[in-house]
Amino acid sequence: MTSSIPSHSRVVIIGGGIIGCSVAYHLAKAGWTDVTLLEQGQLSCGTTWHAAGLVGQLRSQESMTKLIRYSTQLYAELEADTGLATGWKQCGSLSVARTKERMTQLERTAAMARAYGVACDVITPGQAGELWPPMRTDDLLGAVWLPGDGKANPTDLTQSLARGARMRGARIVENVRVTGVQTERTDAGRRATGVAWRTKDGGTGTIGADIVVNCGGQWAKAIGRLCGVTVPLHSAEHYYIVTGAVPGVHPDLPVMRDPDGFIYFKEEVGGLVMGGFEPDAKPWGMNGIPDDFEFQLLPDDWDQFEILMNNALIRVPALETADVRQFYNGPESFTPDNNFILGEAPELKNFYVGAGFNSMGIASAGGAGMALAEWIMAGEPTMDLWPVDIRRFARFNGNDAWLHDRVKETLGLHYAMPWPNRELDTARPLRRSPLYAALRDRNACFGSKMGWERPNFFAPPGVAPAIEYGFGQQNWHAWSAAEHRACRESVALFDLTSFAKLLIKGRDAQAALQYLVANDVDVEPGSSVYTGMLNERGGYESDVTLMRLAEDQYLLVTGSAQATRDLAFIERHLPIDKHCVAVDVTGQYAVLAVMGPRSRELMQQVSKSDFSNEAFPFGACKEVDIGYATVTAMRRSYVGELGWELYVPVEFALGVYETLHAAGAPFGLVDAGYYALESLRVEKAYRAWGRELTPDRDPFEAGLAFACKLDKDIAFRGREALLARRGQPPVRRLVALSLDGHADKMLWGGEAILRDGVPVGSVSSAAFGHTLGCPVALGYVGADGAPVDAAYLMGGRYQIDLAGERLDATLHLKAPYDPSGQRLKA
Repeated sequence: MTSSIPSHSRVVIIGGGIIGCSVAYHLAKAGWTDVTLLEQGQLSCGTTWHAAGLVGQLRSQESMTKLIRYSTQLYAELEADTGLATGWKQCGSLSVARTKERMTQLERTAAMARAYGVACDVITPGQAGELWPPMRTDDLLGAVWLPGDGKANPTDLTQSLARGARMRGARIVENVRVTGVQTERTDAGRRATGVAWRTKDGGTGTIGADIVVNCGGQWAKAIGRLCGVTVPLHSAEHYYIVTGAVPGVHPDLPVMRDPDGFIYFKEEVGGLVMGGFEPDAKPWGMNGIPDDFEFQLLPDDWDQFEILMNNALIRVPALETADVRQFYNGPESFTPDNNFILGEAPELKNFYVGAGFNSMGIASAGGAGMALAEWIMAGEPTMDLWPVDIRRFARFNGNDAWLHDRVKETLGLHYAMPWPNRELDTARPLRRSPLYAALRDRNACFGSKMGWERPNFFAPPGVAPAIEYGFGQQNWHAWSAAEHRACRESVALFDLTSFAKLLIKGRDAQAALQYLVANDVDVEPGSSVYTGMLNERGGYESDVTLMRLAEDQYLLVTGSAQATRDLAFIERHLPIDKHCVAVDVTGQYAVLAVMGPRSRELMQQVSKSDFSNEAFPFGACKEVDIGYATVTAMRRSYVGELGWELYVPVEFALGVYETLHAAGAPFGLVDAGYYALESLRVEKAYRAWGRELTPDRDPFEAGLAFACKLDKDIAFRGREALLARRGQPPVRRLVALSLDGHADKMLWGGEAILRDGVPVGSVSSAAFGHTLGCPVALGYVGADGAPVDAAYLMGGRYQIDLAGERLDATLHLKAPYDPSGQRLKA
């Protein structure tokens, strides 16, 4: 065995489950044949072998749906490529609804599917019963049918991918455990250089590698810790049973999901596989995963399974007399947000991770393996992978106690009602602004973003600050409307402390940033610049504001979720010949935003600084005194009104907050939350990274080419791609849409946009525009790759598909509210 292990390999993959074999297959297929995969046991012996093998195409993000659709295509073709069967069957799938709310959700799902090009039909209970004869249907309201879904045999699929990799030159070695990850420090930072290994018969050695890929499944967290990489996942018990023959079951029976009962079914040898995702899961492996946990199951736990069994008996009464041939209790790893983990680790260059598949590994593995292989070969993602990007997490997300408590909830999210703006309840509060207690005392209802507790809205005195979920206008609608109007008419105070902040410092800071960002940062100290960081394709890697604090330093302000991502991006692409460093200083500063037409009056009341247009123009930033504190004030706005963002050292934050409130009553000052911030920014058509701005969208499509220095002879990432497209109509354009006359409706995002009755895009952001008096949305409109110009955009009739109801919409090429931006300059 040891003679088959090389001393060096271009790529070493750790783990021979389905994702590791998929990465090896796609690398080898692309011509990277010097690949070695090490499996500590036998292929598929960890989680893969006991997976249920369901493959459902539709996900809540378009890019994730594309990955699964690629998986279905690959699985359908793999046997012809490798000669090994995969068990793939395109049998279709059903999801049924017991409640009105679930039916609304399924109708929203169907509309989203049409926007993404996935075949999906809303059907009646009777039609569902014809497709799935064993099912009771008298208590159902309807269902959705996705004919392109299917199932596969996980072990066969893994072996087929492995053979395909071997056929093209990849090396796969079983019974070899990785015991260490070798690293070295270079001028460009710390990087992985290989692995240490041990065989089951006691042999040891090392393999040098240019790239190491951690596909260790449940062991991926421990493998990451060998080299200081955080892989936030935790195992939980996961159950299903296999029955004997059940009347009405046939080989072509579709997969069936009953999310109101937390359960799923698929056919197997004339019987049924029935499993599910209970709301309160049972974590496992608190002391680590045993190295020899191969092809093993945990003891039966019928008590934990009871809620699933009871619901299964409701849906399929024949189960009461069916034999239970086997109970599977196979642990799987789950992540804090129920999305898998992909990409290059921010802590270690050339160390990639593909793990934490949340019981969706079979469906995801084909596309995820392809995407990770492309990332490895290109040196950056080739598509928008933000929902699964490892850089969406921080070091604190690897805390074992926090993960244990969070995974109890995330397992159940598979079939929990995906309410709009649903907040997770477990493992909170985690990160708290210095104003947390003061805002709590003012009856704030907190949401969570990147661990931060952030006020979503403020409930009236005596009313519990809680969200009552629904697909229509929720209980906080009127309260958030009052905050919105206060910002438009007087002045509002937002706690934006969760904004991520990076200090870029050094004598070459300006030169380094000129390369890293699209806009010109050669501005005087005391000025700010709005800009994007782009990939080589010209797509948005981030969307930031830079304050030039001094000749040799800038403060970069970015989204709450992007601190890890943006710091890693800067460190990866910072020219090594530049004298410059980037440091995350998020926790050092609170951010208070004073916004509204009376904000100048309030600021003038609490400070001796001059806040006039002449002394403090739009875009300026300077130190000012507020009460006893000295803070950095920047005149910019994410709400479309006159206002200032105040960057306050945390030790002064509460004092500044109290000073503003003490002086604010005559000006109508109110506290406002993130729901008001969202409705204000969408009315103004301000973009948000991760929604309107993604790695697949460029400044021309987003309408932000003005924030790019294309007319200057300054190199920056993505410049050549943008120059090649300059002067050509983009194939899609960001637009705003308002549902005039529909004051009783609510949009949440993801809805299909129709032009003359044909889907041409989907809503990326939505809110109720309280100033406009109707729902308002942002989204991209495209026409099958054809150029999209103003004439095309204005020449159609637009509608938004709201859970099957087509509502007429007005398209706006500029912001629906204050399109000329006069209120910012007041």
